[in-house]
Amino acid sequence: MCVVPRKRLALNVNTTVVVVALVVTALDAVTKAWARNALATHSVHIGGAVWLRLQYNSGISFSINQSGPLVTTVLTVVIAIVVVVVGLRARPGAPAIGFGLLIGGGLANVVDRLAANPHQVTDFIALGSFPVFNLADVCITAGFVVLMVAALRGERLLTR
Repeated sequence: MCVVPRKRLALNVNTTVVVVALVVTALDAVTKAWARNALATHSVHIGGAVWLRLQYNSGISFSINQSGPLVTTVLTVVIAIVVVVVGLRARPGAPAIGFGLLIGGGLANVVDRLAANPHQVTDFIALGSFPVFNLADVCITAGFVVLMVAALRGERLLTR
């Protein structure tokens, strides 16, 4: 019989990562449902170059690879799984928040893509000539920035 120390059997998951990811996923689902309903027939001008305009994206960020939604979906799911496996071991503080934002945004877009028929992501925030995006995209970008800043400051991102 093999005896394994109890500490090695413990699941070492940062709950902050999970909570942030779940909140982002829920908020994104609510905002996309609102956008599909409220913006179906018209756009809304917020001010300056900011518009709320319903658009669907079969590709990935900036509408890259629109011709292959199946490949995009599979690739997105694989990347999301890798980020989740790594991110659940994030150190407390900025790394946990960064991974939570990244995972939540990625999960939200995957859920949106898989739930839609055809498999497209709902986008609705327009800033001038910049490609239209959604809350999940904002969270992915913010999570990446938080992780990059933490890494550049010399912080360890993961627990051992």
